[in-house]
Amino acid sequence: MRPLADIAESAAPLDGLGKKVGKAVRGALGPGKLKDAVSGTWLGHAVHPMLTDVVIGSFTSATLLDLLGGDDDGTAAERLIGVGIAAYAPTALTGVNDWADSEPADATVRRVGLVHASTNALALTLYGSSLAARRRGSRGTGKMLSLAGAGVLAAGGYLGGHMSFTKGVGPNQTAYDPGPDDWAKAIDADQLAQDEPKAVVVGETPVLLVRHRKHVHALHDRCSHRGCSLGELGELDGETVECGCHGSRFSLRDGSVERGPATAPQPAYEVREQDGAVEIRLPPAGP
Repeated sequence: MRPLADIAESAAPLDGLGKKVGKAVRGALGPGKLKDAVSGTWLGHAVHPMLTDVVIGSFTSATLLDLLGGDDDGTAAERLIGVGIAAYAPTALTGVNDWADSEPADATVRRVGLVHASTNALALTLYGSSLAARRRGSRGTGKMLSLAGAGVLAAGGYLGGHMSFTKGVGPNQTAYDPGPDDWAKAIDADQLAQDEPKAVVVGETPVLLVRHRKHVHALHDRCSHRGCSLGELGELDGETVECGCHGSRFSLRDGSVERGPATAPQPAYEVREQDGAVEIRLPPAGP
């Protein structure tokens, strides 16, 4: 199915629509409790992948019953399609929320996301038509529509996986770059002013440093949500830093999420000042 992804990525005419839809979604779902709920802040990871299992599982199970038998009167298949239809709206809401937050991003993500959503909407239409046909007594037509829906659903699922696993939309942006395990110099101590965030690179890891009162705090500088720099774009509020891209808030003390849409905490580092330098390291692993 790679050619499908290539076609979607090259669909430049979708850019204008994608920008408008993304802006509208971000305006409707600003930082707050609703945003946290659909983003999965309360769960510790995105809600959308979990809900897609319900939709895909229900629809494909109905199609498998059609193909393999075991549902003589068709009731089970109808119920499964009904479950998939009921789960579609919250699944689409969480998905469009995650996609809208991919900005700023390369245009290919915007394009693939729109094609992914359109493909899934077509699959919903086919399965909904299948259910309607079955209830009219046209089980043969219903099965054919269900089979067509399964094919379209597979294409949509592929594009969703392409965005997550090829384009990197959704995973914790700090997962593969946690930071130094041993003490490493971050900056000269006299270069770190009081309550002025400083973005530095330690080894290959971007790090946010903040001197607040008598303490120096250090977090991974790349926001776990979508990778924006907390030092360059963030705003300080006491011992909290707010990402300037999508409004996620993290504690400077331990990197914990105080407000989403981020779902993963920021790696937080131990800090010491020695020989005129600020040094950091990841906390030692427990026994």
